[in-house]
Parts: sequence; C-alpha cells; structure tokens
Amino acid sequence: MRHHRTTHVDSAQEALLTLGHLVDQALERIRIQRARVELAEALQRHLLPPQLPAMPHIAIAARYTPSRDGLDVGGDWYDAFPMTNGLVGVTIGDVQGHDVEAIAFMGQARTSLRALAGATTDPGEILSRTNDLLISMSCGPFATCCFLTFDPVSGALAISRAGHIPMVWATATGWSGIVLDSGGPPLGILPGETYPVTRRRLTEQGSLVLVTDGVVEGPSCPLEKGLDEVVQLVSSGYDGDPDRLAGDVIKVADLTGHRDDAAVLVVRYAGIPSAE
Repeated sequence: MRHHRTTHVDSAQEALLTLGHLVDQALERIRIQRARVELAEALQRHLLPPQLPAMPHIAIAARYTPSRDGLDVGGDWYDAFPMTNGLVGVTIGDVQGHDVEAIAFMGQARTSLRALAGATTDPGEILSRTNDLLISMSCGPFATCCFLTFDPVSGALAISRAGHIPMVWATATGWSGIVLDSGGPPLGILPGETYPVTRRRLTEQGSLVLVTDGVVEGPSCPLEKGLDEVVQLVSSGYDGDPDRLAGDVIKVADLTGHRDDAAVLVVRYAGIPSAE
C-alpha cells in the first residue's frame, strides 16, 4: 500500500511539474508574441508621417486604427507632402500581408513614392516608376495605392490608382459620389505597368476622402455598402473640421466587422481663391 501511494504521489508531482513547464512555455510564447506585435505597431507608427502639411486653401487630416486581431499588424499607410509648382501630393495604400515584412514594404513604398514625386508630378508616372523600383528591389509583397496631385490655386486634380479603393468626394452644391476612374494593377507584381490618370478641376468648396479596405469592407459588410456609408458621411460633413470627418469615417470600420487595419485621409478644399 505504501509503495502504491508513493507511486501515485510521484506521478501526480510529475504531472504537475510537466503542466507547470507547459504553462511557462505558453506564457513565454505569449510574452514574445506580445513584444513582437508591440514592436511592429511602434515601427508602423514610426513610418507614418508625424504631421501633415499646412497649405493655403486646403486642410488635411488622417486617422489610423490597427487590426482588431492583435496578432495581425498590417501595412496601411497615408502621406501628404508639398510638390513643385505649388502642388500637394496625397497618397494612401495597403500592403498585402500582416507582419513585419508588410510594414517594411510599406516603408519602402511610401519612401519611393515621395522620392519619385520629386522627379515628376504625373501620378500615373509616379506609380509606374514606384512599381518598377519595388520589383527591382525584390521586396516580396505587393501593395494597392492611390496617388493624387492637387493644385489649391487652380483646382486642378489628377488621380491614379494601383488596385486600390476608389476615392469618395462631396461638394458644397450637393454633389457627391465615388470616383470610378480606371486604375492599374497593384504595385510590386509585374514590371512595366501603366497607370491611367483621371484629371478634373475643382472650383467649389468640398472634401476628398481616401480610405483603405479595412474601413469599408469586412465580414458583415460588402465593399459597395461600406463605400455608400462613407459617401453619406462625407456629404454631410464635407465643410466641417477634416479631423472630425476622418474620425467619423474611420468608425465605419466598426460596422464592417473588419479584422484588418484601417486608414483614412481627408483633404478639405476651400474653393479656388478667385471664387471666394
């Protein structure tokens, strides 16, 4: 009896020790994963612009929210910067994948767009050159992107897309909608791609809103419905604080049940100076 009791106690102790080791290993994996996610989120936020430019006749605001799944850190980005001849360049994009590699590719794409925008002001040419540059670096992932240039004085707007969500707009006269322009394929897939450019002229007060798919598409919301929600928000808030509008638009992601990260960029235009 004593022998059996001792064996039983020893077995129980061994089981508890084994369980303790498994718990320790699980906690260590959780700690490492949490540290990895925190590092990736810090890296991503570091690669996003710390501030957006202030220019006459326009106001720019942006919002970003990480994925609901703490293990998925995406590569969404936005950017806006002055260009030559008084133009402003505005871009938003989304890298395929949810890891540190996607974030690194995001940084390469954003830096490439900025650098190449110093050589040309044509959005289609900027996307084409960026595409070839990313492929030449053998980066691996691919990215969707929308790039536009805008002249606040003349109201001249030029837009080009690389497989990205179309832009939403609204004006003071009550017009609003989705810019269903022609686009090219995502960046980083095939070399030598061309990207069509849509050109317009804005003469009245209004807002342009660019989003990533995490805002308008998810398990509980198809893309068309998500875009319609954004159109309604932009139509009612085009003339308000662009930061508030960006905050309202980013909340659409809560309706979609998205697991992806999400980004919004708002450009509010005061109208051409001669019309004020």
